[in-house]
Amino acid sequence: MRKTFLFSFLIFSLQCLGQGFAPVNPNATPEAKKLLAYLYQINGKHLLSGQHNYNETPNKFSEMVVARTGKQPAIWGTDFIWRGTQDPGAEIVKEAIQKHQQGHIVTLMWHAGRPIDTPPFRWKESIQGELTDQQWKELTTPGSALHKVWLAQVDQTAEYLKQLQAANVPVLWRPYHEMNGVWFWWGDKKGKDGYQKLWTMLYDRYTNHHKLNNLLWVWNANAPRDIPKDEAFAYHLFYPGAKYVDILATDVYNFDYEQKDYNELLALAKGKLITLGEVGELPKPEILQAQPKWSWFMVWANWIETHNTPERVKEVYNLPQTLTLDELAATKK
Repeated sequence: MRKTFLFSFLIFSLQCLGQGFAPVNPNATPEAKKLLAYLYQINGKHLLSGQHNYNETPNKFSEMVVARTGKQPAIWGTDFIWRGTQDPGAEIVKEAIQKHQQGHIVTLMWHAGRPIDTPPFRWKESIQGELTDQQWKELTTPGSALHKVWLAQVDQTAEYLKQLQAANVPVLWRPYHEMNGVWFWWGDKKGKDGYQKLWTMLYDRYTNHHKLNNLLWVWNANAPRDIPKDEAFAYHLFYPGAKYVDILATDVYNFDYEQKDYNELLALAKGKLITLGEVGELPKPEILQAQPKWSWFMVWANWIETHNTPERVKEVYNLPQTLTLDELAATKK
């Protein structure tokens, strides 16, 4: 009881000082605490630049940004998705440590295969496959056969994250993303027995069992839309609650920067940070002016080339509020 009171008091004190929220994990590493405090420090004043890279080419698209702007993105991201028949985890750890040492902020995601499948996980058949209601119930029931398979799957990825913790690398961790959409096996599972339960299970396993204290938990939805058979539903139906989330994110493609969606996410966050977990097209300056609370953007891999002109990339990177790698170091002093 005393620990709970002290942690709650710390959060209240930080808010009163205008420093935002402490990490939801009370045992967060000093590096994770420092990173979250920094994000609150710049919130509303600066926007961190970010670039996703496929794990088989971990520098290709960040280097494309440099070629267009002369500047390095502040945030480097990649994905634990299996590369064909291979688990890329060891290579990701090596690259993430190197990026951290160079001064980048690291964000990692995970297109996980269905727990009913064995690797290698195929995109359409597994990652974008489905689970029946019965399979979902079994998956989320501790002690069941499918739950045990899921534990083995998440434990494997936990070992890589532990290596990053040992190297003092804080991670913006955004697993099971775009859950409000209909295209992944973990998606479109509404309510407390749906996705919310999966998220809290993962949080508990990583935080309390594996003692992964270097993670900042980024709950990453998709911009809501009503396209038939390609819907993304309201954020709140999938939100597990402030107790389990450090940062609320959304993914925006095809210039779908709806002000109502921004306002909805901001309201759901109740003072916590919001961000653009993935974008296809970089937001125009007028969008950023109307939506000033985004903490960072991360362009999705090859979309930096296929859906953004060199002029647009340069324009956004040269905005006064956009921070690149060199500016990140300066503002952290």
